[in-house]
Amino acid sequence: MADENALSLDRRRLLETAALAASAAVMPRILGIPRAFAQAGSTMVVAAPATPQSLDCVFDVSLGTFEAIGALYDGLLGFDKIPDANVPVALREDIAFHPEKPGGVNMHGKLAESWEIDPSGRRAVFKLRQGVKSSWGNELTAEDVKWTWDRSFALGALGAFYTTVSGLTRPDDVRVEDKYTVSFNTDSPNPLLLKIHTNLYTPVYDSKKCKEVGGSDDPWARKFIENNGAGFGPYALQQLVRGQQAVFKARADYYGGKPAIDTVIFKEVPTSASRVQLLRGGAVDIAQYLQPLEVVNLRGAPNTVVETVPASFMIWVELNAKIEPFDKVDVRRAMNYAFPQAQVMKAVFQGLADPLRGCMPNIYPGYVDGLYTYDYNLDKAKELLAKAGLGGGFKTTLAYNAGDPVQEPIAIIYQTALRQVGVELELKKVPAGSFYNAVTERKQPMIFYVDSPWCPDPGYSLTLYFASKSYVNYSNYANAEVDKLLADTAATADDKARLEMTKKAQEIIMSEAPWTFVAYPNYTMARKANLKGWTYYTSNNIRFQDFSRT
Repeated sequence: MADENALSLDRRRLLETAALAASAAVMPRILGIPRAFAQAGSTMVVAAPATPQSLDCVFDVSLGTFEAIGALYDGLLGFDKIPDANVPVALREDIAFHPEKPGGVNMHGKLAESWEIDPSGRRAVFKLRQGVKSSWGNELTAEDVKWTWDRSFALGALGAFYTTVSGLTRPDDVRVEDKYTVSFNTDSPNPLLLKIHTNLYTPVYDSKKCKEVGGSDDPWARKFIENNGAGFGPYALQQLVRGQQAVFKARADYYGGKPAIDTVIFKEVPTSASRVQLLRGGAVDIAQYLQPLEVVNLRGAPNTVVETVPASFMIWVELNAKIEPFDKVDVRRAMNYAFPQAQVMKAVFQGLADPLRGCMPNIYPGYVDGLYTYDYNLDKAKELLAKAGLGGGFKTTLAYNAGDPVQEPIAIIYQTALRQVGVELELKKVPAGSFYNAVTERKQPMIFYVDSPWCPDPGYSLTLYFASKSYVNYSNYANAEVDKLLADTAATADDKARLEMTKKAQEIIMSEAPWTFVAYPNYTMARKANLKGWTYYTSNNIRFQDFSRT
């Protein structure tokens, strides 16, 4: 019965999206948008695999959620932008190391008007812009920054990761100096004191609104923030119907000026084929997360532009080190030798990805090449399984995201290869809306994950996924030497020393294979030709405020 219901739901959605694609003129009526808005071009419609599941970035980084965070919130700083080397009409963040600049970062102020970092690397002071208002009309003050970081200390999860990598050990490390000045203070030099504030997931909350709605029962406003915006960003949330759509309205009082696109409709369209159909028919402006073959076939379509750029994206399979037999290093190594990476690159990614041969993005400073030793070798896989006492093979499951069009074909190719070494792999399809929960529960022996570390720094990247206490260490990997190397990396601003330590950490991690290494997918922007202004961000999301129409 459950399968019949799921099939019925898929059919309904396909019928709905087919109806949308039949004529762009019906879009305003179906979505409830005044026709004048649609005709004026002030509405942008995004076809996405899923709507935001939560708006609380301390607990959720699922598809849709981080798009919403980029619209509703701002942080203190942002990277300056440069033209993409391969797609000149696109911009991208300048993530290169600039030793002549404070913190080695080429950045500009957002909520911060100016900033200083102490030569010791232990203190950064931010002067906030005055007169900045939240979507609720409250003025930005240093108390908002302080409350935001106090919340991270109190709630843990992703917030604990950000305090740790920033070198902050206690709430008092973030201090209100005056109404518009806030400082961050660390016991040891920290290389991320400035860079961390460019991160999408270090926004600033409207503490006055959060305290008002949370009260004593919910002092950190978890219920409110999960379902509402509480920030100083360029858009306000107008509607959120999970499983259907989220609607964002441009703020006329935004300190950076009202965005050119007045209304953004973020529409859940579960299948990539339907998203392509909607874009071809002119019913949506952007189609996200398409199959590589669909991207190839879209090129040259009328009134459509498809561009692809190198990205910080990585896709891998978590090998859960707390579930047998993946607690054994040799089994994890065998799983990599049995993965036909070259076949996946050709058959699934159609040349729109590079092989994942490292444990951090290969476009980031500090990446070490040449550590991947797992070229496809079934004999080597069998040898390692036998060494681990599993010469007869074993049975396990691989969970994959139904909303990601590449995961199922990769899983099938992997399943076929593993049979040849005696491993029976059961494939488990998980709906897009609940997939991130399945990841964070850490109960699956094998599960796909697609992510990118949103701070272009080797210490940050490796700590995110491989520090034993990191919330995002979903493979449950633990190595005491790696933990020490990463802790030491976070406690010095000596760039040469940091690079040596992160190189050693990468060597250990790659040899112990906590993942099955899959691919570095490119980032693809498939959109209407009259939509201009997109920027590639290392967080691999779009910012609605970047776009305008010609």
